[in-house]
Amino acid sequence: MTQSIDRSILPPPFPDHTQLPESDGTFVKNFQEHPQSIILTDSLGPVLQQIHPLGQYAIGQDCGIYWRETEPPEMGAEAPDWFYVPDVPPTLDGEIRRSYVLWREYIAPLIALEFASGDGTEEKDKTPLSRSESGKTTKPGKFWVYERIVRIPYYGIYIIKNHQLEVYNLVNGFYRQMNPNERGHYPIKPLGVELGLWQGSYQNQTQVWLRWWDREGNLLLLGSERAELEKARAEKAERERQQAEREREEEALAREQAEITLAEVQQSQKEAISRLLKLGLTVEQVAEAFSLSVEEVRQGHNLA
Repeated sequence: MTQSIDRSILPPPFPDHTQLPESDGTFVKNFQEHPQSIILTDSLGPVLQQIHPLGQYAIGQDCGIYWRETEPPEMGAEAPDWFYVPDVPPTLDGEIRRSYVLWREYIAPLIALEFASGDGTEEKDKTPLSRSESGKTTKPGKFWVYERIVRIPYYGIYIIKNHQLEVYNLVNGFYRQMNPNERGHYPIKPLGVELGLWQGSYQNQTQVWLRWWDREGNLLLLGSERAELEKARAEKAERERQQAEREREEEALAREQAEITLAEVQQSQKEAISRLLKLGLTVEQVAEAFSLSVEEVRQGHNLA
């Protein structure tokens, strides 16, 4: 005899991104965070277009990654300041993502970055998830969650106040701090890029920013920088075109002037030869005087 299952006793399904809070109510910690996220997303765009020609990737900026169902729900989420997830759709069922729900999609972000306003203690917190005898659950630290639960292959911590960047790579299940290369950058091999620090101005702020470089050490440009570069290239090409046009005009004018001068010289010479012949000099004497052949003198003056 087969016993039927009473559907009323089944646990409710795990919630999705539309059923979970999209904010824990905290403020962005400093004015650099949002511009910093834009720099990273904007400059990486051309690389991601090559990797994902169909646009199957998602980038989160201060968005929650839900890894555990809790009450309240936001206690089971961490919100990196910036993260990238490959091979997932940018929207879900036509809706903008409100969060990234790990138990719904299973694919971990490839890289997560935190912009630390303090000394990095919160971002380096390795406190594990634990439950006391009284049943109280200890909230785990970000570092532990990214390393042991979400298992994000690359984790970067940028301590803004002292411009210190630390990057960790997941090796055999544990984070190992990476050493920078000869350029002071950290290679993110699956993306074919390097992460490092760059000082400059963006959105009216002159700061030290996180930026991407390619494998050869060339800075990946922002859209505005690419537009400015294309404008400079177009202006240079136009200047070169105008210069080439001026040179062609000058060459044509020089050729024309040379032809006029030659004609004038030839006419002057012809007149001088005519005068000498009229004075009684022989054709041979005139030819010798002008370094011409006798035949040239005769043909030029219709002499038999």
